[in-house]
Amino acid sequence: MNAELLYEKLLAHLRSRAKGGAFELAGLAMGGAWIAERLAKDLGLPHYGVINVAFHRDDYAEKGMTALRTASTMSTKLPFDVNGANIILIDDVLLTGRTVRAALNELFDFGRPAQVELMVLADRGSRELPVSANFAGEVVQVPDKQILVLEKDGAGKFSFQLEERAS
Repeated sequence: MNAELLYEKLLAHLRSRAKGGAFELAGLAMGGAWIAERLAKDLGLPHYGVINVAFHRDDYAEKGMTALRTASTMSTKLPFDVNGANIILIDDVLLTGRTVRAALNELFDFGRPAQVELMVLADRGSRELPVSANFAGEVVQVPDKQILVLEKDGAGKFSFQLEERAS
């Protein structure tokens, strides 16, 4: 699976979408924020938001220091008024829906948007919550014992790596 090709699909979709009205981008830390940053640049948008879900996760106790490190390195930053905004949440991989639920909780701490949509590079299925993406670059099959990790190189290009899930 080619993450760059999937990125181009998201970009093309947003370019056509931009003709229909204003929207704000907010990427979920970390991978979604990388994608939102590049999308904002490629679309000529003045800004993009970052949503860190660390403190709204339902597995916060299990994630512990990892969640704290993520929160300190890429905190929530929304440089636009959330109230009444049409917001497109951007994430790299959608699996259970739990991260999206946490992102919505964080987002609503900042106000009440008019609409929230979800765009992801890869949709793995296997939902635990009733969450679906409005647009996915691709629906992918990955063994349950593996995770799909988005990486960004020095030039800002994306790639996916498969890693074994920690027990």
